[in-house]
Amino acid sequence: MAYRFGKAYRLLTTEEFSSVFALRKQRSRSFLAVLQSENNTLGHARLGLVVGKKAAKRANKRNYMKRVIREWFRLHQSALPAKDFVVRVRVMFEREQYHEVCKQLAELMLPRECK
Repeated sequence: MAYRFGKAYRLLTTEEFSSVFALRKQRSRSFLAVLQSENNTLGHARLGLVVGKKAAKRANKRNYMKRVIREWFRLHQSALPAKDFVVRVRVMFEREQYHEVCKQLAELMLPRECK
């Protein structure tokens, strides 16, 4: 498995995000909320990120949170089902909470038998 995060693995357009938001299938924990679609026809998972200014005012903090989520997705994409995921950051997290955030991503996105 190539650990890549190219355009094929991202949600890019408004329509792609809207289709996930329309289903309203959401699970959340303290730091994150994950919305997911039904199975997509591509055969692999895709990721979209929403990190608003409400979660963190500074762009460098928002960028750090996006990097952490992208890296987790990149390393675990082979275990994820072929669905579209939108990860929304609810509360700002920093380096001290890195392991907790990764644990929450696993709980919210991985199939139950892979945990």
